[in-house]
Amino acid sequence: MIEAFYTDEFVLPLPSGHRFPMGKYRILRDKVYSSGCSIRLVVPDAATPGQLALAHCPHYIERIETGNVSRDEQRDIGFPWSERMVERSRRSVGATVAAVRSALQHGASVNLAGGTHHAKRGKGGGFCVFNDLAVAARVYQTDGVSRLYKSKQSQSGMGSRTCNVLVIDLDVHQGDGTAEILNNDDSVFTFSMHGEKNYPFQKETSDLDIELPDGTGDDEYLAQLETALGLIGERFMPSLILYVAGLDVHQADRLGKLALSDEGILLRDQMVLKWARQRQLPVAAVMAGGYFPDLEHLTDLQLDVIKRMAEYGEHHQEAVNTTWDR
Repeated sequence: MIEAFYTDEFVLPLPSGHRFPMGKYRILRDKVYSSGCSIRLVVPDAATPGQLALAHCPHYIERIETGNVSRDEQRDIGFPWSERMVERSRRSVGATVAAVRSALQHGASVNLAGGTHHAKRGKGGGFCVFNDLAVAARVYQTDGVSRLYKSKQSQSGMGSRTCNVLVIDLDVHQGDGTAEILNNDDSVFTFSMHGEKNYPFQKETSDLDIELPDGTGDDEYLAQLETALGLIGERFMPSLILYVAGLDVHQADRLGKLALSDEGILLRDQMVLKWARQRQLPVAAVMAGGYFPDLEHLTDLQLDVIKRMAEYGEHHQEAVNTTWDR
């Protein structure tokens, strides 16, 4: 059984006509609950200020929490400031932190929201206040240091174990905030495959960026992804994958500009999870973007992603148990 973390109880108060589809989160949770799959739904704790400070400037965190943000900053973020916005943002980050910790136990886990990859060290943007991916990567590494210290086994080989994180960001928008925060860090590899002409229009530099022209369909997308995973395998050895499984690459998305089909989404996920399975890596996935006019279609596809994650977790645990039995 894997765990799926949800935050839809912490609703942002948005003005009438706002284009962010907040209702999709509750619809998805209801579908997960009714699916009959071996998935445990969990409400996460909020990320603490100390956890947030692993990736963000303390001054920025304080300004967000106290509401000392200008109209321009709120416009960049895309949400009006409120105490409920702060709580929702902290819970969303906490969900990815919890998902990482859960994936280490169960092989896989999911944040039904998350993927707030536009938030930078000292500013938000693109519906993102805090960067859940950067914070979760740092917490994972901090937890690893703590485990090594408590084990008192650094003299017997434990010190050689790494906490290297691979971010596979397949949202249609570049993970510019993740790239900025984690820049020049050899322990984290940031890979983003995204629309060339889509937001953000001023890109950052990830460890590997692949920019796709408008209208890219299944065949070209999957060929590019296969090449990218091959390159990563030659350059980096992770111990954890953070998978940004955005659905805004789908042809039905009103903001995406790419043209993946339902089958293309399936093959995308299978390719990523096959790569992870070959290396017996835990995977924590976040649902990230999805702006379909038809939320039923969107959440059906998201549910399929979650089912694939549950299947991956089951196989991962079997592989780990087989290794230990040897």
